[in-house]
Amino acid sequence: MTILPVEKEKLPESIRPIYQNMEQKTGKVLNFFKFMANKPDAMRAFLDFYKAVWAPGALSPKIKELAYLATSVSNYCEY
Repeated sequence: MTILPVEKEKLPESIRPIYQNMEQKTGKVLNFFKFMANKPDAMRAFLDFYKAVWAPGALSPKIKELAYLATSVSNYCEY
């Protein structure tokens, strides 16, 4: 089974605004999100979680980024 990234031409209407928002903010949609778009409900749930993690709170953005990077390195993530 091969899972392909979902390009904006083939997006379900329900997540089209998500791609548009990403393109406005960063100029592109990362491959991570293009693959996640195969499951729109999971994509929306992940984005809600991601927003909550990065919302202002007890940890500074620098500490959050450090935790993100340390976890990625510990798990041998190359992406």
